[in-house]
Amino acid sequence: MKKYNKIVISFLSILFLASCSKEFLDYEPTGVLSSGNVATAANADALVNAAYAAIGNDEMVGPITHQWVYGSVRSDDAYKGGGGRGDVDVIDRYEQYNLTTPDYGDWMLPRTWTNHYKAISRANFALSVINAIPDADYPLKKVRQAELRFLRAHSHFMLKLLFKKVPFITEDLTQDQILKTSNDLSNEDLWNKIADDFRFAFDNLEQSQGQVGRADKNAAAAYLAKLRLYQAYEQNDTHQVTSINAARLQEVIDYADKVTGSLEPDFGNNFLDGHDNGSESIWAVQFSINDGTNTGRVSFVTGLNSPHGTPLYGCCGFHMASQNMVNAFRTDANGLPLLDTFNNSDIFNVVDGNGNAPIAAGVTIDPRIDHTVGVPGRPFKYKNTLKTTGDMVYKFSWARDPGVYGYFGNMKEQQSPDCSCYVKNGPFIGTSKNVDFIRYADVLLFKAEALIQLNRYTEALPIINQVRARAAASKAMPLAAGASDVYKIAPYVSFPSKDYAMKALMFERRLEFGMEGPRFFDLVRWGKAEQVLNAYLGVEKTKKDFLSNAHFTAGRDEYYPIPQREIDFTGGLYKQNPGY
Repeated sequence: MKKYNKIVISFLSILFLASCSKEFLDYEPTGVLSSGNVATAANADALVNAAYAAIGNDEMVGPITHQWVYGSVRSDDAYKGGGGRGDVDVIDRYEQYNLTTPDYGDWMLPRTWTNHYKAISRANFALSVINAIPDADYPLKKVRQAELRFLRAHSHFMLKLLFKKVPFITEDLTQDQILKTSNDLSNEDLWNKIADDFRFAFDNLEQSQGQVGRADKNAAAAYLAKLRLYQAYEQNDTHQVTSINAARLQEVIDYADKVTGSLEPDFGNNFLDGHDNGSESIWAVQFSINDGTNTGRVSFVTGLNSPHGTPLYGCCGFHMASQNMVNAFRTDANGLPLLDTFNNSDIFNVVDGNGNAPIAAGVTIDPRIDHTVGVPGRPFKYKNTLKTTGDMVYKFSWARDPGVYGYFGNMKEQQSPDCSCYVKNGPFIGTSKNVDFIRYADVLLFKAEALIQLNRYTEALPIINQVRARAAASKAMPLAAGASDVYKIAPYVSFPSKDYAMKALMFERRLEFGMEGPRFFDLVRWGKAEQVLNAYLGVEKTKKDFLSNAHFTAGRDEYYPIPQREIDFTGGLYKQNPGY
């Protein structure tokens, strides 16, 4: 179980203007609190804590933390999985890029929209209260304002990645003004408004705070580096990258240099209980169990994604790695990725009589595959202490529908069923493992990407090699002798050109963050989504029939549709994204 100073959550029954949808605005909670009756220093911290709680208040059907649905299945990393295409069929439509009619029976994206705006609402209410408290009565006023603006920026940033055009809501707006706030800001203006909040946090927070989980200058600098990187790739109205802003790229480097941290010595530590809030975790949503509350605060956002064919887990076999994702981990004779030819042949694609998928002779792989993908016959989440089962291996029988989705599982979001972090609620799995929004590896690769785009690719070489060196040291998978003799990974000796360096950077991000959710958003940022995803589908649909009609449409599919109910409720004030 993780150990940290828990942020005590109170005022959790307070619901404020979380969304512009009618179902929310008509809600009148019992015991309504107003800024007038809670505007005291004693109550202020509780409101801040409630705002922190909101960024983790997601669910399997309205996710706002883990991006396995919106960023992984939507990309070339993973298939939806589950019990066929009709099982949670809305995710199948995301995977097929079949979103031509907004709200087409979609109940997931609108809930995600609402959950993010609930979080923004809590931050704004707390700000409206704290702004009115005299400085002399509340010594932490500026710090708490900075934390709240950080939280508000985080939620707006996540919304922007998904929908591009979203209303920016602040604490000084009345309810009537909120209803008149359009989502039609320019791309540049919206990025800058979000950046202003992060900058306020950066200017007013210490490098680190005493309580783990609170936003600090370090997290603000990392988020500013991330934001300016996305902003640097300037898009037109149909989402195509038209230019790359050098001044923004320099800001990425400047902010990345202000981030302190280090890589975990073993890549797998990032995904194991007991390593939350370590040196690599720059900004994460906090979860807990056995924390003195009735049920704890565990995450069920990936509760559908555990192995299906074993009573140790139970349900439901979603988020299955694609063959393309698996092939990406193959290395050449020098231990380098096959940047252009990785998908020319498949690995682990034959299951033997024992239900294992052995690797062909002479094939070598990046060790990060065993921390990312469940492969039949290969180790599952390190050494297991279950007395009844001994060390665990991933089994073919754990795949729920191998005839449709294959048998490659997911690894990073799983925990051992004997972990004190683990809880089973009916068939669904929850854990107290944090969800990291930004790891230090992210920051390193943000900087490397900016350097490459500024034609300083020789400076990016040691940064990318630092990430690869950590991967090479991450071989803590206990299995029979010979299990790891296929691992081969080495640093790049040089980058012969900017184009080669950028290709290496893009590939490294995929290997490092595979199935964590950023892949789709990376492709959109680079302006590569249509090219990469249709090439992926062209090959993958020859192996998986369920993808036979899938096609990515440039100028539409880079972003999700604005929920139609929001457009309807604002009388058409909100503008729909093109193509829907």
